[in-house]
Amino acid sequence: MNYSKEILPLTTDELVIMLGNLKKEYMNLRFQKKLDSVNPASLKKVKKNIARLETRLSDIKKKNKNG
Repeated sequence: MNYSKEILPLTTDELVIMLGNLKKEYMNLRFQKKLDSVNPASLKKVKKNIARLETRLSDIKKKNKNG
């Protein structure tokens, strides 16, 4: 799996905090989109980052469960 170099060394707590911040940012961007004042590419970028963090958290949980 190809994770960003920034995500791999983070702890679970740091990942959860970062995920919460990205979800808030995504929500704000969605509201701005309703007003036609946001670039759609920024929405896509935030969604991808959220998915990366969720995947990393899932992998950490699986690893802790198995080992």
